[in-house]
Amino acid sequence: MNGDTGTQTPIGIDHTAEGGVGATGLPSPVVPAPRPPAADRPDTWRRRLALFGYAPRPAAPLTERLVPPMPDGPGVTPAAVPPSPLLLRLGASLPQGLWSWLCRWAGWLGPLAVALFAGILRFTNLGQPHAIIFDETYYAKDAYALWHGGYEISWPDGANEQIMKDDGDVPYRPMAGYVVHPPVGKWIIGFGEWLFGMNPFGWRFAVALLGTLSVLMVARIARRLFRSTLLGCVAGLLLSVDGLHFVLSRSALLDLVVMFWILAAFGFLLLDRDHTRARLAAKLGGAADAALAQRVHLGWRPYRIAAGVCVGLTCATKWSGLYVAAAFGLMTVLWDAGARRLAGAPRPYLATLTRDALPAFVSIVVVSLGVYIASWWGWFASSNVPGQGGWGRDWAAGRSTDYPWIPEGLRALWHYHATMYDFHTHLSDPHTYQSNPWSWLVLGRPVSFYYESPKQGQDGCTAAECAREVLGLGTPLLWWAACIALVYCLWRWAARRDWRAGAVLCGLAAGYLPWFAYQQRTIFLFYAVAFVPFLVLAVTMLVGVLIGPPGASRDRRIIGSATAGLLVLLIVWNFLFFFPLYTGQTIPMDDWRQRMWFTSWI
Repeated sequence: MNGDTGTQTPIGIDHTAEGGVGATGLPSPVVPAPRPPAADRPDTWRRRLALFGYAPRPAAPLTERLVPPMPDGPGVTPAAVPPSPLLLRLGASLPQGLWSWLCRWAGWLGPLAVALFAGILRFTNLGQPHAIIFDETYYAKDAYALWHGGYEISWPDGANEQIMKDDGDVPYRPMAGYVVHPPVGKWIIGFGEWLFGMNPFGWRFAVALLGTLSVLMVARIARRLFRSTLLGCVAGLLLSVDGLHFVLSRSALLDLVVMFWILAAFGFLLLDRDHTRARLAAKLGGAADAALAQRVHLGWRPYRIAAGVCVGLTCATKWSGLYVAAAFGLMTVLWDAGARRLAGAPRPYLATLTRDALPAFVSIVVVSLGVYIASWWGWFASSNVPGQGGWGRDWAAGRSTDYPWIPEGLRALWHYHATMYDFHTHLSDPHTYQSNPWSWLVLGRPVSFYYESPKQGQDGCTAAECAREVLGLGTPLLWWAACIALVYCLWRWAARRDWRAGAVLCGLAAGYLPWFAYQQRTIFLFYAVAFVPFLVLAVTMLVGVLIGPPGASRDRRIIGSATAGLLVLLIVWNFLFFFPLYTGQTIPMDDWRQRMWFTSWI
């Protein structure tokens, strides 16, 4: 994930005149550091290739290898952009000033347009089904309790039915309840309830907002990762039409919140990578310097601290964020080592270990730990008098200890976490929709969040028998294409040392691989939403390969673009085909059966 020998030719030029904005293909190869011509090196296979006309590409300047320019934007796109030949052939034209402005700000306008599309999808009929679906029975009520008392409570029997009466009478009572997830995700869900009331739209609002923002984020992240505005918009579009992301964006569960903070942390680390390398390039003055690269201090890293805050918020939503802290912490350190090596450091890993590892640990681990503890402020603020505060808040009050210097609140929180850990590691109650992580990427066993069988004349049913379901199923063609794309990313990282492929795989591994250690536990496919953005980034990378590099022949680009466009259109069609199952629409039973492609989906 730190290899800088992967294809990364600077492509920060305006390609509007070619009919598009930014580079539409993956970058071209570049040599990681100044090296002799291929013919002078001992590797004979390169010399043999030279007999057939092979010539190595010239190395880009060091500054551009450290930080390739962005494809468009202020300072990159010229003030006056020539008209697009494509639009001219179509007989369309725009005023010069407007066209230039659109090209200059396309890096924001494109992602914002895709995010607007995603938001319309997610907020339309957000209150339907008008019911408490699946685990909303826990988190919607816990969120309400946090906003009204600072800690979760034990709800009376029949609370769901009373809440759904729409009479505004919520059976809240200040009796502490035992919960096994940290509070941040529930605080976020409660924000929507505070704005719109204790109803389905209210408890789904904040999650839908995060789902929409995550589409904008993935578009901007892909643009920065691949240095292409077009590929950024493709990534945003693909995430907006993923079924699992869509369903979780319209449900008051914690997993979409986990995904949001993971993606935000990844985006901040990308920003940190670019800004730190730009600072390093400025200190080097455009030329490799072994001594300076070995000893230079990479400076203040506010973006990495922001990433640590996001990792802490991930952990404070679900404990699965702990693996993200480890993976992203390692990734950012390896990126630093790659920067020092490219700058000419003779022992880059030693320099990184001695100069960068400790600041990275503080930025990611220590900061995230502080954020996590602070997230329990409502529980800390509750009374430690027995029966008057959050669950377990009174555990340490008056209890003897060998560690009197530790505040009683922290000791009580530690005890609470010990019981939570025991619960999570021994949760093995069989469930109809549980699944093994081996089957997740191929969508072996989706989760039904809601199901009814209306009869004719009920809930819009026009057939003898109908079905109404909210199915937690990823868009199949997107996920199956991602399986192929991940193989390609593995090859790019292992064989070509492409750091972008390594970054995508790191994000996937952080959200996916830990579940293989808990296969005896009751786990579900919808946990996979945490790494869906990285599946999308993998498919986007594959789309870029299909389109081809900017220097490819015209026929190659036309065929590649048509193939990539067809893939994206098929994924969009596949999402629309399953749309009734994502939104709980009433459809004839025969139409429902047509969408059950496998018996394991029923």
